[in-house]
This record gives sequence, structure tokens and C-alpha cells, in this order.
Amino acid sequence: MSKRIIKVIPYQADWPDAFEQEQTAILSTLNTNNIAAIHHIGSTAVEGLCAKPVIDIMLEVHSLTQLDSESAGMQSLGYLIKGENGIEGRRFFLKGEIHRTHHVHAFIAGSTQVYRHLAFRDYLRMFPAIRDEYGAIKTTGAALYSEDAEQYMQYKEDFIRMHLDIAIRQQNPAMAR
Repeated sequence: MSKRIIKVIPYQADWPDAFEQEQTAILSTLNTNNIAAIHHIGSTAVEGLCAKPVIDIMLEVHSLTQLDSESAGMQSLGYLIKGENGIEGRRFFLKGEIHRTHHVHAFIAGSTQVYRHLAFRDYLRMFPAIRDEYGAIKTTGAALYSEDAEQYMQYKEDFIRMHLDIAIRQQNPAMAR
């Protein structure tokens, strides 16, 4: 069995198009009355930021129970159903186990998790120097821990935590930790 390798590549101009195509497929499969919004999140959503070539999508839904009942639709698109996968109140789907192409994170519309993901994405979009610093950390982390996703995530954790707190304070001080 082959092992998943962490590989960070330069920003690709076709990532927004890949998001749009997948968004269309998801909307054609799930009950759109349950979907409040779909967002392109993660590093592939930040122009100029290097990333693992995996499109992260966030669904804001009105009911996780309804989404759970529609999981066969996500499977028909090639997604594996992972449940909460370590984050309470999330539903996580991934396309491709070793060679992943997409992640879908679903949360209740307007939840704190939704806000946090969007705040960090928008912060990186607004501050190119911070974006580039994050890119350097990601590149180094991938070089050091290419076969260990947990270590790669830990390597980035302090940077993410610090800048997420700043992003939240800037956008909505009442939500800061």
C-alpha cells in the first residue's frame, strides 16, 4: 500500500476553477434547501499561497442530520464519509485517500467554526507578507515531515493559532479567544 506524501506546490491559477466545478457537482447532488453557503477555503483559496494540491470546500448547512441522510450523494461524487473526524459539529468528506483532490468540511450555518475558517482565509488574502511567511512555513514543514501529516500540522500550529487570533480580533473582537 502506498503512503500519503505531504507535498506543497506553488499556487495554481486553476484552483478557483476546480472549486467552482466541484461546487456545481455538490449542488447537483445535495438538497440545496439545506445549503446556506459554499466557500472555497484553505490555502488553495488564497491567491499566491503555496499549498497541498487539495481543494478545501466548506459547506454551511442548516441541518447536519439532513446532510447525514444525503451522504450517498457525496459518495456518488467519489467522496469518503469521515463523520466528525476529530472536530465536534463537523461533517468531513474526502475525495481520494492517498491522492486526495478535495476535502469538504460541513458546519452549521453561522457557527464559530465557519467564522474562524473564513477569518483566517480573508486575513491571508489581505496581508501578502503574512501569506508568504505562512507559505515558507508550509514549504519547510512539508520538506521536514513529508510522510507524517500529524507532524506537518503541528509544525504549522503556532503560526496558525497566532494569526487566527489576530484575524479574529481584527474582524470581530467579540469572538477573540
